[in-house]
Amino acid sequence: MNHESLIELRDVSKSFGATRAVEGVSLSIERGAICVLLGASGCGKTTVLRLIAGLETPDSGEIWLKGERVAAQGVWQPPEARRVGMVFQDYALFPHMSVHQNVAFALAALDGKLSRAERDGRVRRMLELVGLADRAERFPHQLSGGEQQRVALARALAPEPSVVLLDEPFSNLDAALRRTMREEVRRILRAANATAIFVTHDQEEALSLADTVVIMRAGKVQQVGAPQEVYLRPISREVAAFLGEANFIEGVAEGEVARCALGELPLALPMQGKVALMIRPEALRVTADPKGAAEVVAIRFFGHDQLLRLRFPDSTELEVRTWGNAELALGEHVAVGVRGSVMPYAP
Repeated sequence: MNHESLIELRDVSKSFGATRAVEGVSLSIERGAICVLLGASGCGKTTVLRLIAGLETPDSGEIWLKGERVAAQGVWQPPEARRVGMVFQDYALFPHMSVHQNVAFALAALDGKLSRAERDGRVRRMLELVGLADRAERFPHQLSGGEQQRVALARALAPEPSVVLLDEPFSNLDAALRRTMREEVRRILRAANATAIFVTHDQEEALSLADTVVIMRAGKVQQVGAPQEVYLRPISREVAAFLGEANFIEGVAEGEVARCALGELPLALPMQGKVALMIRPEALRVTADPKGAAEVVAIRFFGHDQLLRLRFPDSTELEVRTWGNAELALGEHVAVGVRGSVMPYAP
């Protein structure tokens, strides 16, 4: 057991009837880290969250929390004994309770351990932490979606749990508010020195929130790493394509470099022979050049940036992301370069 880890899953599996929801998942999460489980719907990420919380029992494997085994063959610690806080998609606030009462409800299990003054003081500190001290007497229907989410987070943090689990917490918010709340929730978790595990299917959300990203597919962990690592060095073509827009072009690897339609490119990993090279659209740079080999055949404008589709004489096509103010036109020829190294995969 790695005692530096707050949470550890060892070869954990879980089935529901004939459906293998989680298969052989091993995972270690350090104290104070924000970990995001990322994957498409049905990949098993919510089941992993429920297994950690104690809402599901594993069929095999072990789960450790704070150096203590809480689930294994013949071992079972119930949810209320694990000191785990949860924030659900719908926040699950009590509509008939004020903000203060909703947060105080989470401290009910500590009755007898906290005086009323201590309980009210902790509720007040949690509401100050999430910026809602002036809304303590309001009811959930009087709050915005973002405020309701912060109440749910304050309630989860109030009992000072070992870990906070958040299941798609931003799914009910519009796009602009999602971005704002991601930053706000990250700030709150950092201020509380909390260990947190998020579940999401949103790649941007995962990459912007996490210290560690766990990519899941069909019940299995595909890759674990820092956001920059998994995005720039995905372990497979499937992971690369799932994490964002990616170009794949044919090439021939010769150790540290590969030759392709863009010339000789440095490789992130040494390889030999035929390869498929992964290049992110933002890693490509283009300049207008009448003699350039590539032609702009499509432009998708987003304001702050734009996505160009380029076509080469051999019919190779690439997508390139540039600043929105880059003045390029359909039919224009461009020269193309690459920033940094590229990831090679078996063709």
